[in-house]
Amino acid sequence: QVQLVESGGGLVQPGGSLRLSCAASGSIFSIYAMNWYRQALGKQRELVAVITRGGRTNYADSVKGRFTIARDNAKNTVSLQMNSLKPENTAVYYCNADILQNPGMHVINYWGQGTQVTVSS
Repeated sequence: QVQLVESGGGLVQPGGSLRLSCAASGSIFSIYAMNWYRQALGKQRELVAVITRGGRTNYADSVKGRFTIARDNAKNTVSLQMNSLKPENTAVYYCNADILQNPGMHVINYWGQGTQVTVSS
């Protein structure tokens, strides 16, 4: 079985920074895209940032220039550095990844349990 475990959420003042981390564990052969999503109260889940295994990144327009996604393929981890945070960034942030457990299997999409980020004064 595979698990994605996020950490690093919390309460931060507007303009502050937080760094989220996500570690994948279990039976893993290879991890392809690793992503961060978020879901604010009463809103649909939205894609925040993507990073391919090769390190190519893509961001939602609303976070470009403020958020940075990075990964460590050797450790099966992905992080999201969030700077200049705004109240509208308040949400539960989810780690998501496409994982191949075995060369003979299909790639499966996995989700973490989510971590709360609250931006408030």
